[in-house]
Amino acid sequence: MSASRRSGTTDELGPDEPGEPEEPGGSDLLAALLDGMDAALCAFDADGVVTHWNREAERILGWTAAEAVGRHGFAGWAVRSADAEEVQARLMSAMHAPGRQVHEFALVTKDGGRVLVRTQSAAVRGPEGKPAGVYCAFSEVHAQIDLERSIALSEALFEDAAWGVVLIDADLRPAVVNAHAARALGIGRTSALGRPLGELLAQGVEELEAVLTHVLAEGAPPAPAEMWVTLRTAEGEQRRCWRSGFVRLASPLAEEPVPLGVGWLFQDVTDVKQGEQEAALLRFRGNQLHRAARAAAECEDPLEVATVHLDFALAGFADHALIDRVMPSPRAKAREDGRADGAEEGFEDGADTAVRLVRLAATPAGAPGPSLLTGAAGLPVRYEPGHPALQCVERAGAVRADAGSVPAERAREWALARQWPGDAVHALCAVLRSRGRTLGVVTFLRGSGRHRFERSDTAYAEDVAVRIAAALDLAEAVRGAQGGRNAARGGPK
Repeated sequence: MSASRRSGTTDELGPDEPGEPEEPGGSDLLAALLDGMDAALCAFDADGVVTHWNREAERILGWTAAEAVGRHGFAGWAVRSADAEEVQARLMSAMHAPGRQVHEFALVTKDGGRVLVRTQSAAVRGPEGKPAGVYCAFSEVHAQIDLERSIALSEALFEDAAWGVVLIDADLRPAVVNAHAARALGIGRTSALGRPLGELLAQGVEELEAVLTHVLAEGAPPAPAEMWVTLRTAEGEQRRCWRSGFVRLASPLAEEPVPLGVGWLFQDVTDVKQGEQEAALLRFRGNQLHRAARAAAECEDPLEVATVHLDFALAGFADHALIDRVMPSPRAKAREDGRADGAEEGFEDGADTAVRLVRLAATPAGAPGPSLLTGAAGLPVRYEPGHPALQCVERAGAVRADAGSVPAERAREWALARQWPGDAVHALCAVLRSRGRTLGVVTFLRGSGRHRFERSDTAYAEDVAVRIAAALDLAEAVRGAQGGRNAARGGPK
């Protein structure tokens, strides 16, 4: 028996009229449609007799179509006797009411159990528009609640979620974008739809597309991934870190899983990641200063102490480094020689003499290695007026310089003109001061593969400069003491 009174479901409510012609295949088509529905469906004629009963109704309650069709209402088999009258009245009331009516009933299964169902019932009109019966679609309440929860979750994700949600189709283009994701991308929710990801992101597109392709083919990764992307904004490009999760979306209606796309959920963790990176950098630099101090304590020559501090500072900080010593002018030297106390060399703040610098130490320009002491001849470095190292000495403060966004050849000319290695594009000069005097300048240089120097880099360079300046001051004191002993030995007894 099919889902109607007879073999093959009828295409109208009520008993078959004898002698009526029937469209070939019409009842079979209707039976197939009813039996293929995901919701349980039954129908009553105007007298409350069951005329239709599909397979989903049989699955939920256990009553077959042969057992259900032809019964008058649910009394005595699908509902308790005490509830039968009320249930029947509420169902049949839909025949004279506009629209659909929603009710919840406790129905009885064939094995005697009870199941709570949610029904939607509406009138069925005859050829003249008069009510001819009622159809009733029902499902288990927990299944309906699960569906409503899924819909509510989707609506909440795309309206009120505190993280970005983007549905990516199988062509790797956004299909749905929630409000949070639109703000993060700096674009409208509708204007992002259907556009290639390369139009939304300046950098990081290849990595994101690779992940999406993997999810479509293999499924969701076991843990969230942190991805760095660069956004195009009105203020310029901004680099952001998004902690992202991915899920593969497959159609529940297909016999085999057919990927519909990827659900991409992300949260901006740029501030957290930058804080972690800065903390790690500070720990590393603190460890370097500590290790440099331990190594410098074993050096006999104070000038070697200066190069030790320079070498430890270079790790992860710069590609090249230079130490230039202030050389007093002849006039200042003559004044110092005439002093009875034998004042030491240095650049006095406010002196009316031109600044001249002598290269004291430098890292090898061609290959990595320890810093080398230079400048034995005492010849001044050919710095042009306005050179960053000269400005640093004159201001007694740090100076940063950059080649800017220029071709490689222009950047090389910029570095060579300043007496720096040809691959330098970023410079940071820190003054060497000890006991109120400027002793020189230390210059750190970075190549094109590194970022420009920031304020945090300046603070670290100044810490290193303090230690180098103390070593140079000690070297002068030791040299002065040795000179005094030598003079005492060679003098009259």
